[in-house]
Amino acid sequence: MTQSFLSSADNANAPIPNQTNSQASSKREPIKHTLVGSPKAVKSTIRVLHQLKYASIGDWSPLVPTGNTGEVMSILIRSILVQ
Repeated sequence: MTQSFLSSADNANAPIPNQTNSQASSKREPIKHTLVGSPKAVKSTIRVLHQLKYASIGDWSPLVPTGNTGEVMSILIRSILVQ
């Protein structure tokens, strides 16, 4: 089940097209976003982040029960430039 969370990390080492000199000295690092809450709240937050053009809905992992009643989680792994 956790394998679905790791698949987004496969792109962590992909080259960045059209790098400037300052970007070339930067390092890419993964950042993990975790949403935990009711299914309605998690889905709503994913939609808002999509509307803000931060992440596509399909970039998030499927909703996974946390073990707490009525609570799920979804994870997004992104690779960001760190200078």
